Amino acid sequence: MWTAPPNLVIGAPVAAPPPPGPVGDGLFTGLQPDRNPPSSAAPSSAPQGQPSQVPAQQPKAPVQAPQTAGQRPGTIRLPQGGTATLVRQEVGADGVLPVPERIDEATWWGAGLEAQAGATVLAGHVNWRGSTGPFAELWYARAGEDISVLNDKGTKYTYRISSVVTLHKNELPSRAGELFAQTGSHRLVLVTCGGHWVGGELGYDENQVVIAQPVA
Repeated sequence: MWTAPPNLVIGAPVAAPPPPGPVGDGLFTGLQPDRNPPSSAAPSSAPQGQPSQVPAQQPKAPVQAPQTAGQRPGTIRLPQGGTATLVRQEVGADGVLPVPERIDEATWWGAGLEAQAGATVLAGHVNWRGSTGPFAELWYARAGEDISVLNDKGTKYTYRISSVVTLHKNELPSRAGELFAQTGSHRLVLVTCGGHWVGGELGYDENQVVIAQPVA
């Protein structure tokens, strides 16, 4: 049975420059994303090491997409209409949660959608090179909103948000067992980055975690 590694982190520092294209944000802690991630409040001054001309700030809420458009198999649709393609991944021996290569993808690991127990964990980017990722919606998510996930055969699974948790990245490893364990009732757990850009090994300093329960 898969269990959450005690040292679980979101993304990993990278030594090499990123390849061309939308391949990272604060989930990849060594990259340089847009430095205006979602935050509960704008800081009074820029954090040390962050250029003063681009302070962290509250972004505009995502534009709601039309709800009449059909959802493609192998995707997740968030409450405001943002969608991401699911890409199955596994946690490495170092406890690092893999992140998607594209801004419109979400990596998936842990329980399957049909599971009776355990967390189905999806991680996505918040922004990159001027584009906002669909998982930026997590910073505006509220309990009671619905999320739909279609597997690659088009079978639909509906989840209802039960809680939203904002964690400093240093807190995430100690909460991994609670949030991501493959025990307990089945649930959907969505993760992205945000907060303030601090650079270094952290990148963004927070993770937004949204937990949703299956709708019968």
